[in-house]
Amino acid sequence: MEDHAIPTVEQARQWYAPDDPVHGFDHVLRLLKLAERLCALEGADLEIVRAAVLFHDAQGELPDAASKPGPARHDHHLYSADFAGVVLERADWSAERIAAVQHCILAHRFRDAGVRPQTREAMVLFDADKLDAIGAVGAARAIAYAARQGQPFYAKPTPGVLVSGRVQPGEPHSAYHEYLFKLIKIKDRLFTDTARALAQERQQRMIDFFEALAVESEG
Repeated sequence: MEDHAIPTVEQARQWYAPDDPVHGFDHVLRLLKLAERLCALEGADLEIVRAAVLFHDAQGELPDAASKPGPARHDHHLYSADFAGVVLERADWSAERIAAVQHCILAHRFRDAGVRPQTREAMVLFDADKLDAIGAVGAARAIAYAARQGQPFYAKPTPGVLVSGRVQPGEPHSAYHEYLFKLIKIKDRLFTDTARALAQERQQRMIDFFEALAVESEG
C-alpha cells in the first residue's frame, strides 16, 4: 500500500465526539480547507498535512494503542499522535512519514511550548488550527467552551488577573478571560506569511466582538 492511502474524511469522523462544538468534526472540516490553502501557498506536503489534520484532535480507540483517550485537553495531542501512529502503520506508511505526521500533531498546541513546529507541515497545521481559534468562529468556540465548562461568556476581570494572567481565587474563567489570556495573542505566534495575512481581518472581527460584549455586559 502506498503512503498516500490515508483515512478518508468519513472514516476520520468517527474519531470525534458528535456533540463537541469546540473540537468536534466541524473544526476538522474547517481546518482541512484552511490547510489546503496554506499548503498551496507555503509549499508544504499536502498528504502529510491532511493526515495530521484528520488525526490532530482524534480520540478514537484501538486495542493496541499505547495510551487511551481521556477527558483532559492538556495532553490530548499525546494520545492523538500515538493513535495516528497505530493507524498509519497499519496502512503501511513509512516510519519517516508517520513521524512527520506525529510531529505536526505534537507541535500544534498553543499552550505547550515543549514541542515547537520544526517543519513546514507542522507550521501549516499550527497556523490553520490557530486561525480557527480567532475571528467570528473563534469567538463562537470560546463561548461554547466556556458554556461546556460551566463558565460565563463574560465576567469582568479582576485587576490581579490583568497583571498575572491567572484567575484569582473564586474568579470565573469566562470566554472574555480566554480572549484576554490567549486569543488576542495568537496572531503574533503564527509561523507562515499566508496565515499572518489571513489573521489580520479575523483578529479585528474578534476584537470588535469582545469589546462590544464587554460594553453591553457592563451596561
